[in-house]
Amino acid sequence: MTGEKKTAVLQVQTAVPILGLSAGDVAARVKAGSTNLVPDFSSRSLWDIFRANVLTLFNGIVAGSFLLLLLLGQWRDALFGFAAVSNALIGVVQEYRAKKSLDRLAVLNSPRARVLRGGVVQDIDVEDVVQDDVLVLRAGDQVAADAVVLDAEGLEIDESLLTGESDPVGKGAGTEVLSGSSVVSGQGRAAVIRVGAESFASRLTVEAKRFSLVHSEIRAGLNRVLRWITVGLLPIMAIVINAQMQGQGGWQNAITTGNWRVGAVGAVASVIAMIPLGLVLMTSVAFAVGAVRLARQKVLIQELAAVEGLARVDVLCLDKTGTLTVGKIIFDAFHNVGTVPPAGWNQVLGWFGADPNANATARCLADAFPHSGSLRPLSSVPFSSARKWSAVTFATGTLAEGTWLLGAPEMVLDPETAGAGHALDLAATLATTGLRTLVLAHAPATTWAGSEDPVLPAAPVPTALLTFREKVRPDAAQTLSYFKDQDVGLRIISGDDPRTVAAVAREVGVPTNGGYDARQLPTDPGELAEVMEQHTVFGRVTPAQKKDMVRALQARGHVVAMTGDGVNDALALKEADIGIAMDSAAAATKAVSRLVLLDGRFDRLPGVVAEGRQVIANIERVSMLFLTKTAYAVILSITFGALLWEFPFLPRQFSATDGITIGIPAFFLALMPNARRYEPGFLKRSLSFAVPAGLITALAVLAINTYSRQTGSDTPAARTGSVLVLTLITLWVLVVLSRPLNSWRLVIIGAMYAGLILLLTLPLPQDFFGFVMLGEHHLTASLVAGLLGALAIEFLFRFHRRGLRTGSTPA
Repeated sequence: MTGEKKTAVLQVQTAVPILGLSAGDVAARVKAGSTNLVPDFSSRSLWDIFRANVLTLFNGIVAGSFLLLLLLGQWRDALFGFAAVSNALIGVVQEYRAKKSLDRLAVLNSPRARVLRGGVVQDIDVEDVVQDDVLVLRAGDQVAADAVVLDAEGLEIDESLLTGESDPVGKGAGTEVLSGSSVVSGQGRAAVIRVGAESFASRLTVEAKRFSLVHSEIRAGLNRVLRWITVGLLPIMAIVINAQMQGQGGWQNAITTGNWRVGAVGAVASVIAMIPLGLVLMTSVAFAVGAVRLARQKVLIQELAAVEGLARVDVLCLDKTGTLTVGKIIFDAFHNVGTVPPAGWNQVLGWFGADPNANATARCLADAFPHSGSLRPLSSVPFSSARKWSAVTFATGTLAEGTWLLGAPEMVLDPETAGAGHALDLAATLATTGLRTLVLAHAPATTWAGSEDPVLPAAPVPTALLTFREKVRPDAAQTLSYFKDQDVGLRIISGDDPRTVAAVAREVGVPTNGGYDARQLPTDPGELAEVMEQHTVFGRVTPAQKKDMVRALQARGHVVAMTGDGVNDALALKEADIGIAMDSAAAATKAVSRLVLLDGRFDRLPGVVAEGRQVIANIERVSMLFLTKTAYAVILSITFGALLWEFPFLPRQFSATDGITIGIPAFFLALMPNARRYEPGFLKRSLSFAVPAGLITALAVLAINTYSRQTGSDTPAARTGSVLVLTLITLWVLVVLSRPLNSWRLVIIGAMYAGLILLLTLPLPQDFFGFVMLGEHHLTASLVAGLLGALAIEFLFRFHRRGLRTGSTPA
């Protein structure tokens, strides 16, 4: 113990009497703010979330257009407003759910603490613990605040959720116990030295409470497109509005006659056409449906975009304890040490396994060596982490007479004793494999010396070595094999001994030439990244190092997923692109994770990958539909504005064509099975098809409008012809993007063609949307323009697909 820590302990022991704090002492500390209440600050207020999702230029233009049409009495042209409201609501709700999840971040699962105050043991809320309180610790308790042990009887603490170390740690007077750890055995009293935000667990998770959304390539790509559109909207709007007014006889005439209202409707149509209103909504629906499907498989998605995330991962970092293993020690093997075991050795092992005072390792013997109850000990010594051995003595003349010891070989055996040297060498060899090793030794003495302060009997002879290992999850090897087949790199990271971690890695099929001791890790980010590329298994890793290791992998361009269950994993899970918590995880770990495996089945992850691939592939397909519309809307707006022609569609007509060519079919396409492997470059691939397709569509619409003007067609006929040409071409876009076609896709496409015919021929939709029956020549010209445009789309699709296969198209 350092001098600094000794001083701190002495001060606490002097300040705190054995009776604990008085009511006045507690009141004074509460007034001073020395309580265990962790500040509950929100990283983002509801107003901030609302402002970010609703009060944007993009939404302002949509809302302004919507209100303008309502004020002009053109409610039929204002249908687009409902999609905009849905997009904003989904964004607010999604981020607010993320905020609430983080604000509920709590390390402690136990809501109560046991303290000694005024000589009386009291149960109080964890938040009511104050500085210098005396905690009364018993088996099964969770430590409420950082404290220094005043006295202890066999006190052992499980710190695995904090440090990753799977072995219980013995605690004596003067040692520290940390908040969030659990009492495994024994009892003791400890004086609180740090509370609230200053406690170890709170410091670990304070950074985890920082708000962030999971990185989504799809969401980032769509946001980039929306930014481009938002920047271009205002100048394009100015061009279109001017053209509309000129089409009404000029600004002065339009304002004087009131025809500016007609121009305003056309301007709104062009503006709304440029905005892919349904794309964000469809993306959210695809994410949400994927999350619901995974929930049926007991996988909780805490943020919708995480459905996509795991499909993009190329490095999976795994915590050992609680992730690859179930956090339980099991008996491995019995190793002969070259001596003839005394009679009754197996019954003795059964007694050790059934002893009520046995520690977790000794209890593992119970299944392999059943206890008949026939052995009656004269005396026994329970296991102590300080001694690292336990013992039992049986009377002379009984089956297992003499004294038997079970413990660490180096603590029990004397190298000078016959057979001990060989046993110690074998134990050292076994330890290098990562197995936990105990020795069963025998001494002929039948009386126990020093029961008050137990000492080893003279010259105990080794009977056998016993090895134990952590129980590996039965699904771990198969799941890791799947990820290796998918070219996903694996890194096993643990706070445990590197040899132990390497042993588990070998058992689950991860090749390793020995674990890397993280105490030797470089601090330079570049050097650390190089080590992470060269090694697979790491032990003795601190929570801060886990986070740095994730960052180092990301700096090399990797998309990193991290699994874990302890508080010590929280920072790394937060830093990773996708954090995955097991069902046994601490509350803090679950709160910062994007995915939670509710039933703890590691083999759920391949299903998450498959769902993510379906979402990515389908949204990419759907985005090409929406972005094609945005491309031709921008080109038409600029072209018709420059020519001072009226915009060729009403807003309601765009709503109809959107429903037939994009909205309805996109809903089904976004949810259909699709097992295509993820490839980066979603936005480039989408735009490399959508922009040329939009240009083809715009040229065809421009051609039919040129025909209409030259033949003197009236405005309703010109608009009807434009809608027919536009819909025929964009329906063929739907056809090529739906390939390979199956029966369901053919039904959907056929229904959309039927919808187009009904839309243009039935009286009710004709009247509502402003369509008219076209003359023979106008209809023929529209069909020819539409079919030529569809043929051009077919050539474009084949060229685009060939380019993707050869790598000539950016991806």
